[in-house]
Amino acid sequence: MPSAITGTGQLGANPTAYPGSNTQLTPAIQTIWSKEILFQSMPILRYEQFAVKKTELGVAPGLSINFMRYNNLDGAKQLVEGVRMETQALSASQFSITVAEHGAAVAVSELLLNASFDDVMASASRLLGRNMAMYLDGQSRDVLLGATSVLYGYDKFGTTGNAITRISPYDKGAPATGRDTLTAHYLTSAVIKDGVETLASKNIPRLGDTYVCFIHPHQSRWLREDPSWIEATKYAQPGNFSLGEVGRIDDVIFIESTQIKQVTNSASKTVYQSSMIGDNAFGHAISLPVELRDGGVLDFGREHALAWYSIYGMGMITDQSVVTLETN
Repeated sequence: MPSAITGTGQLGANPTAYPGSNTQLTPAIQTIWSKEILFQSMPILRYEQFAVKKTELGVAPGLSINFMRYNNLDGAKQLVEGVRMETQALSASQFSITVAEHGAAVAVSELLLNASFDDVMASASRLLGRNMAMYLDGQSRDVLLGATSVLYGYDKFGTTGNAITRISPYDKGAPATGRDTLTAHYLTSAVIKDGVETLASKNIPRLGDTYVCFIHPHQSRWLREDPSWIEATKYAQPGNFSLGEVGRIDDVIFIESTQIKQVTNSASKTVYQSSMIGDNAFGHAISLPVELRDGGVLDFGREHALAWYSIYGMGMITDQSVVTLETN
């Protein structure tokens, strides 16, 4: 009896294993599709969790949401008995974030819904949710990259060039002087400490007990070799992590994300643009929270549409609370 299995383990030209054209059932052999639906991998929301959120469901004309920031009082002084205290005037500054419509939509036919083995609309709603997360995170990142303060990576870990061995804790190498001079300048604890110095010198409050730094997996690869690096699992209880938190150095926690922006400098080197932030760095002004909307009856019910829709704005609140870290 001839075999129906080929050398590659696939069904041969005669799937019934019997000779003769009238016994072949090739048209009846159907391709089997798994019901386990796979989705393209993509970043998860990382930046937006640290935004200052303000929800105003009734936006004033002009489509802007205003924020108020009070200025610090002048210093106090010793009082003298019988002399009235001098009062100070409260002063504040206002800034606004403009909101706009945002969204994305998909459409499928009635024929596809009836012929598909998969729940197409359920998969579409999941894809729309992931699309919204990536879009919102990208906007948050771009807002932070508008900060004035920029620091650059160091050219080595120690006197042995780019080797991991650190000869001395003070042998930190030299920082690049600009984006175009970044060639082999990495994100090390020296850069992080420069960032902390910059924020702390401006009296920028921490987010809780720490500053927050967003880094690319390539950058965290270098930081993990640093003796001062502490894995997140060694200092925090399960459930007490921020989303994406991978570790800390001193009083800075690190949020890993592939959403970190990458640019190419004049030396044709990839430059990763990270952000370190303190409190009140940027805001998310929400006029209409994200909704999943049905497109209604289209073409007499032959077409079905689904979309995510929201009215919001992203904007910088305190420029001094953000430092951009550019490294290879």
